[in-house]
Amino acid sequence: MSHPLLWEFPGGKIEAEETASACIIREIKEELNIDIKISEELESHYHSYPQKKEIELIPFICSYIGGNFMLKEHKEIRWVCFSELNQLDWAEADLTIVEFLQNKFSKT
Repeated sequence: MSHPLLWEFPGGKIEAEETASACIIREIKEELNIDIKISEELESHYHSYPQKKEIELIPFICSYIGGNFMLKEHKEIRWVCFSELNQLDWAEADLTIVEFLQNKFSKT
């Protein structure tokens, strides 16, 4: 957890010879103890932190398919509507994903 007390989407580093989709399935299992099914991979976004650290975030739309939630690395979990995402205090890198999701899934 690199940004304590800020909200972050679950995920992590892609391991050698691992696809992005395999990574998110593994990371969700490791961090939350649940199984998911990917329904869509969204456009990736890059973020540069002041310490010259650049990260790529690859968002996915996923469905819960089983398992009992167990927070292994996080203090809290919340399910919120896309329209409510901006009410949380997000890590800087995730703000682009929040905006993207709200624009993509906003009801008009």
